Amino acid sequence: MVDLRPLTGEPLALDLVNTRANTPDGPVDLLADVTQLRSWLVLQADRLPEPAPDTTPYSDADLAAVHAVREHIAVAVNAARQGEQPPTAALDGLNTALSAAPAVPRVGWGGTAVTLTSRRTGTPGTRLAALLAEDAAALLADPAVLTVRPCEAEDCVMLFLPAHPRRRWCSAARCGNRARVARYYQRHKGD
Repeated sequence: MVDLRPLTGEPLALDLVNTRANTPDGPVDLLADVTQLRSWLVLQADRLPEPAPDTTPYSDADLAAVHAVREHIAVAVNAARQGEQPPTAALDGLNTALSAAPAVPRVGWGGTAVTLTSRRTGTPGTRLAALLAEDAAALLADPAVLTVRPCEAEDCVMLFLPAHPRRRWCSAARCGNRARVARYYQRHKGD
């Protein structure tokens, strides 16, 4: 049985790429519609600057913008993690998303001190795509991108940034467990 809940806990850009999963029936998009996008954003709510992602009026065009950024991130990270130059089209796509809703710093008063926040303009999807592109840009510029790995499970396409150099699976509870059970079965099937 395949767990079709989105994998979370990696950098936001990788969590977005990891919304495409493999199943025995083939690839599955965990952000296939606006409802699934909202559900994923609820899972990521503590990492997002805008409140109440489950009530934001996202449209199909917004979903398309997120899908485009996801594809650009996937292509760019795949190249960068191997020490190669990401394709120009992927970088241009991320830059387009960033420039469509640039972060504008705003100075305010928080009651006891001056505060600095960033605001983006545009549709909810344009702002979201820019935020995701910005997270991807930070990951791509970080030398740690060279340590991004694919899960070692045969049927898994998830990527992760290992906190420990011996980490092999996207999730110990998902793929790690299945690998251990399979090894146990192989050792004991002749008993």
